[in-house]
Amino acid sequence: MILETNNNSMAGFKSRLANDSTVTSPRSDMELMKEKFSKLLLGEDMSGGGKGVSSALALSNAITNLAASVFGEMKRLEPMPAERKAKWRKEIGWLLSVTDHIVEFVPCKQVSKAGTNMEVMVTKQRSDLQMNIPALRKLDAMLIDCLDGLNDQSEFSYVSKDDESQEEKNSRKDDKWWIPTPKVPPNGLSDPLRKWLRFQKDSVNQVHKASMAINAQVLSEMEIPESYIESLPKNGRASLGDSIYKSITDEYFDPDYFFTTMDMSSEHKILDLKDRIEASVVIWKRKMHAKDGKSSWGSTISFEKREMFEERAELILLILKQRFPGIPQSKLDISKIQYNKDVGQAILESYSRIIESRAFTIMSRIEDVLQADAMAQNPSNGEVKRPLSDKEEEGKLNSAENGASMTLLDFIGWTPDQEDNNPKKDLKEDPTYKDINAKIKCSPPSIVTNKRFSYLENLGMCRSPTARH
Repeated sequence: MILETNNNSMAGFKSRLANDSTVTSPRSDMELMKEKFSKLLLGEDMSGGGKGVSSALALSNAITNLAASVFGEMKRLEPMPAERKAKWRKEIGWLLSVTDHIVEFVPCKQVSKAGTNMEVMVTKQRSDLQMNIPALRKLDAMLIDCLDGLNDQSEFSYVSKDDESQEEKNSRKDDKWWIPTPKVPPNGLSDPLRKWLRFQKDSVNQVHKASMAINAQVLSEMEIPESYIESLPKNGRASLGDSIYKSITDEYFDPDYFFTTMDMSSEHKILDLKDRIEASVVIWKRKMHAKDGKSSWGSTISFEKREMFEERAELILLILKQRFPGIPQSKLDISKIQYNKDVGQAILESYSRIIESRAFTIMSRIEDVLQADAMAQNPSNGEVKRPLSDKEEEGKLNSAENGASMTLLDFIGWTPDQEDNNPKKDLKEDPTYKDINAKIKCSPPSIVTNKRFSYLENLGMCRSPTARH
């Protein structure tokens, strides 16, 4: 009897231990979540003095900071550690859960107990979030799956800094000297791995373009802050300068010739041109919508010509986005993000931005391995090249369309029924994104949104908007 009692007690003790072990993890997660959201509610001002940023900017910064802490600079093409992958999925889920409670009223027919039909207003998740959040989650999962596919890979590795025998042979010749150089077998990669890497590169390129399209659309829908408008000159000529203004307003406009006359020798000059063009677009739009000629934004040029100038400027911005996908955020982008009050737009912008940048980084790392493979097969090819430009990538993918390559529609799982009811299905008609078979609304955006992605100063890709001032 005593033995039975002891056994029962021991069984109860083990049961309590098991229960405690299952409860401990959720409790710690709950405490972590409480701490994270309390900081967000305080607007990153832990003093409680009300000097924090808006909720929208706090959430945007939180997503950016989380991505920087989990992914860093991704110097190597390798799977994510399990603990970091779990942290990302858990904490990004917390931050995205806010969008479940951003709703709008829609009419709905109901039948009363008396049998009469009536129309009432009910709430549902806001349409832009209902469409884009699931799509971005799919794109996010695709990038993680791409890295997970490297778990059993043993054909390529990376040159160690201490490996003097390989240092001279494999040293990088470009400005990314701190990125490790991949090392492949003497005869190159095996055919299956080479084909798999090429397929993954094409897939990640589709993810990059789709997230870039969503980001550009969200930024274009954000309100332009008054502080930005007040900083603008009152006419497009003053913003652009005489030479650029003359090129854009000339009777015959050739965008290719325009770029041959511009100094694009540095990132700073490219960004300066982008800022000038965006400012002129804002100025011309305000002039076209000025209510009377007495307004300070009034125009002496006809509405038709002003509209033509604006279209030319937006075309230049689209070409800049194609040719220079890695340039930082413009003054207009930073200003919009900083002063935006819409929480839903803030989450969409930051989430699509980090996916866009991660996709670009993964493409770069895949291209490094493929170039090392090409060098191993034919050493006379010359030095290892950096990833192809966005325009070159587009040409390669367009040529591949004649084959049986998959499209983004196949990857993210939208069905034909969804296409018919999807108001955002004009993307494939946009020549800038003609290789994306995604049903995401993307009229040609006037905002170039290919930003670098890293919050920390030393990571070199997308810092938080507030850190840029």
